[in-house]
Amino acid sequence: GQTVEKSQYQAAIYRNLTTADLPAFEETLRGLFASIPYNNYVNNTISSYEGYYASVIYAYLASLGLDLTAEDVTSKGRIDLSLRLDNAIYLIEFKVDGGGKALEQIRQRNYQQKYQGQGKPIYLIGIDFDSAERNLTAFDWEQLG
Repeated sequence: GQTVEKSQYQAAIYRNLTTADLPAFEETLRGLFASIPYNNYVNNTISSYEGYYASVIYAYLASLGLDLTAEDVTSKGRIDLSLRLDNAIYLIEFKVDGGGKALEQIRQRNYQQKYQGQGKPIYLIGIDFDSAERNLTAFDWEQLG
């Protein structure tokens, strides 16, 4: 039934992250935002705020029982979302109508320095959202280490 489908879906997401299948993770996020009913956006400007998108993704990943921190503080600023797995670390930056600058911010501020030396690959992920489309417009990433 529905519980089995949910469990399989969550297992697939977890597998995507543990195997660093970031293209599959991107598609999952696109599907997630595409499934939010349009009437949730009527008569409000919620789609213009980075915090909205960050909160949706945070809640989604937290429901999987993952070790994550929103607004992870470093000496150079705050990582929007950090995710720590046994075999990898993901640092995620969000932008709304930002023209693909999310990954650039992670690089410029060297957010990865906080997690270097742990013997795990670090993935920097920049996700840009379009407030009119209410979905991802860019999902850029790179692997370090």
